[in-house]
Amino acid sequence: MAETVETAFEIPYTDAHIAAYPVEYIAGIDLYNEGEFHAAHDAWEERWMGEVGPQEKLFLQAMIQSAVAFHHLDIGRPGAARQMYLRAKEKFARLGCTVFMSLDLDDYQLQLDSALSWLLSVADPRELPVPQIRPPKIRLLATIDEFD
Repeated sequence: MAETVETAFEIPYTDAHIAAYPVEYIAGIDLYNEGEFHAAHDAWEERWMGEVGPQEKLFLQAMIQSAVAFHHLDIGRPGAARQMYLRAKEKFARLGCTVFMSLDLDDYQLQLDSALSWLLSVADPRELPVPQIRPPKIRLLATIDEFD
């Protein structure tokens, strides 16, 4: 069976995305894709704390919480990671859409679930060894979305 090889560098967005979306959103994507989850949180939080519409605020909060879940795993806190994962899932559900700011939310959440659903398999995730996980890679869809 042939093994699929991922390219080391894939552009997750286009110049049109850079022009259409806030710099903090784009910077957070870059940091997140590099595994710099706490820094991605900081970039998105900077935007979230400003004047943004309610849908964008909810979306950014979900992205922040999903990044923080991976940060907690990085520092050995699976219980806190589970809390952030569940909070992110709840916020994505409240958004009530499948695409926001060109991110395919269904695909992102499938990747998120693939990486983090093990946290829900026991009452206390500290009881389990941390498995090999692959955090989601953020790739924006070609279309530019209006956002509030």
